[in-house]
Amino acid sequence: MSTNRTYLAFDLGAESGRALMGRLQSDALSVEEIHRFPNEPVTYNGELHWDVARLWLEVQRALALASSIDGGKLEGIGVDMWGVDYALLGERGTLLDNPFHYRDARTDGMMERVFARVSPGEVYERTGIQLMQINTLYQLYAASLKTPKLLELAEKLVTMPDLFNFWLTGVQACEFTNATTTQLYDPRKKDWSRELLGKLGLPTHFLAAVIQPGTVLGGLAPNVAREAKIGPVPVIAPACHDTGSAVAALASTGESAFISSGTWSLLGTETREPVINAEAQRLNFTNEGGVGGAFRLLKNIMGLWLLQGCRRDWKSPARDLGYAELAELARSSPPFRSLVDPDHPSFLHPASMTEAIARFCEASRQPAPRDPPECARAVLESLALKYRFALESLENLTGRTYREIRVVGGGARNEMLNQFTAEATGRPVFAGPVEATALGNLGMQILATGALRSLDEVRQLIARSFPARLYEPREPEKWKEPYSRFKEYCGGSTAR
Repeated sequence: MSTNRTYLAFDLGAESGRALMGRLQSDALSVEEIHRFPNEPVTYNGELHWDVARLWLEVQRALALASSIDGGKLEGIGVDMWGVDYALLGERGTLLDNPFHYRDARTDGMMERVFARVSPGEVYERTGIQLMQINTLYQLYAASLKTPKLLELAEKLVTMPDLFNFWLTGVQACEFTNATTTQLYDPRKKDWSRELLGKLGLPTHFLAAVIQPGTVLGGLAPNVAREAKIGPVPVIAPACHDTGSAVAALASTGESAFISSGTWSLLGTETREPVINAEAQRLNFTNEGGVGGAFRLLKNIMGLWLLQGCRRDWKSPARDLGYAELAELARSSPPFRSLVDPDHPSFLHPASMTEAIARFCEASRQPAPRDPPECARAVLESLALKYRFALESLENLTGRTYREIRVVGGGARNEMLNQFTAEATGRPVFAGPVEATALGNLGMQILATGALRSLDEVRQLIARSFPARLYEPREPEKWKEPYSRFKEYCGGSTAR
């Protein structure tokens, strides 16, 4: 193993972005956060967009900071971000419009319009992707109705991390793990599903070449390097989808299920081939691209987004409750008083999350939470029960029993949620690493530059450097009756 190498990972999420330096020394990897910045969407003309100009400015600032650390010597740079959102590039790579946020209301009703032309079964059969209105397919269909000329003008469609890779290098391409999240990609044919787009009257001329994670895109563009005062450095496409990077960091076995826990919770397992059949569609599972030729068979669950929304409702100049404080307050609240289905459509983009939770409880004849501690407990208990719900679906689909759960991402810090997950599922939970997404990003850079020889070596390095914390179930029997109740709120079937 080559030692003393330094890499830079950009990990941009729905709430914030970070730049992290990864240092490979002997047989250990360490990480240092050098820059953090908020990611706040902007609303204009009644539309919700990402502020990509601000995000790019923060990336440039982080590059300038990196140039002053360790002599500015970097072996690689990698970017990971969320999925489904996209940018349209015109001639000479001009950004034609500020990218929409996936929570913008323009996709309301778009699934029904798409399914009037192509059946849900055919959409799933061609793409293997969970049917969700935030998917790029429905965003594009909304754009075709509202701004068709913009689609005609576009020379290239790229996902969000691909946009930043383009600005870093001048190379226009679509990385595999993010391409698969769009519901525009056929994982069996290993190409864009042009037939599906054609049936919907959507253009295909702007589809970019798909590249694999670990591809070296090229050197940092001269103008970018000059601004940052940084020397030549290769830009590497890791698993550009943040969950893809998180799973790349995970040393799991065939008996492990994973939860990438953050704004979204993604529960699943790795498979060698996509699982696309009637049962997978009924259970609404998704087949997203992974690293090393794998796929991630998983269920998207609306995760800590609910608690984030509640925090926004409660925030005032005099009070801003943090996640740790909320969890501590929730301990004293009565258990299982109020339960909600985290994936109910009313929680996707409500004007007030606390009011949406109260309405759900009233509609299901439950008492509504009366204060922040009760609300936080309701959300965390409901998430843990939803994890069990999804885990049972996964086991039904694969015919396998998953004897342990590995939780990665920011949600791995939430001790109460981790313990609740162990109790609800009756399985041991291994939590960490918290920085799994950035570590997977760094790991793919390490692999691409030849410092390690295999993905297995990368995963062993990360597991050795960042040990997980174990949560054992203590009283799982207390969760049986609440789970029976919870299933009724989810429609009583594992299909949701």
